[in-house]
Amino acid sequence: MTVTIGRRELLAALGGAAAAWPLMARAQQPGKTPRIGIIDDSLHWNAFRHGLRDLGYLEGQNIAFDYAYGDGVPERLAEAAAALVRRPVDVIATYGTPASFAAKQATTTIPIVMISIGDPVRVGLVPSLARPGGNITGNTNIGPDVGAKRLQILKDAIPTVSRVAFLFNPDNASNVLQFEETQAAAPTLGVTVIPVSVSPRIEFETAFVAMMQERPDAFAMTAEPTHQIRIAWIMDFMAKNRLLAVYQLSENVRAGGLMSYGASRPDLFRRGAGYVHKILQGTKPADLPVEQPVKFDLAVNLKTAKALGLELTPTFIARADEVIE
Repeated sequence: MTVTIGRRELLAALGGAAAAWPLMARAQQPGKTPRIGIIDDSLHWNAFRHGLRDLGYLEGQNIAFDYAYGDGVPERLAEAAAALVRRPVDVIATYGTPASFAAKQATTTIPIVMISIGDPVRVGLVPSLARPGGNITGNTNIGPDVGAKRLQILKDAIPTVSRVAFLFNPDNASNVLQFEETQAAAPTLGVTVIPVSVSPRIEFETAFVAMMQERPDAFAMTAEPTHQIRIAWIMDFMAKNRLLAVYQLSENVRAGGLMSYGASRPDLFRRGAGYVHKILQGTKPADLPVEQPVKFDLAVNLKTAKALGLELTPTFIARADEVIE
């Protein structure tokens, strides 16, 4: 039997096929091992790899990882992103604002999943959380006024605090926004914020000597990746100088820091793996809203508090989601 198709039906069929093509093109072809490009490598990517493994991706069998290193320096991050684009990879995963900017500037076609970004809208990575557009999506590590809340928690724990040194990376736009947010909240709390600006080009030792000349009685910092590399040194400095410190990451408290308030970074990396899975299945990054954390945890290390001679009230300790004794 011969079937004839009219011109209108043919055009409709072709139009439907054309509309479906972008989705089909992104979906992985049978037998093809998807390659995930990661800018920089650290222990934090273990949660990302575990998240993909839970979704059925086994490294060396049905997924591969390519790493490019930038050490937090903008020029090196740009080179790292360009290297991944040349290889090429199927998806680029980034941690932090500078790496995400480097990836965005390197490609407008390869999907990018940014993980634990400060504020992607205000720094210009995406036009909105609900409709990121383009080839980039992912998750953010902050909610409304989280910097101000961290300062409030420090003040609640130690009411006498009046001068807080705030460590941030001036090359990281999200860090700068967190500093500005914290600085804006300070007058209401009767606190003076002392900026401690340390980029990858600046020595911590020099910056911290200058910081101590400003006579801070407390310290706060972001989750800046280049600063986390020196976190053991930073916490040792806090202990030697008996500075009360609040961190963004709970793992800093488990490692000996006094207290932290922030979203779970391992959870954000696991959620990032979910974004990669959806993209490999054919979903456009533009159709995946940027996700905000739903829960922020307060962690307190009572052993560190005792070493500092700090007696936290039972009411404050009861507020903590995690208490290390």
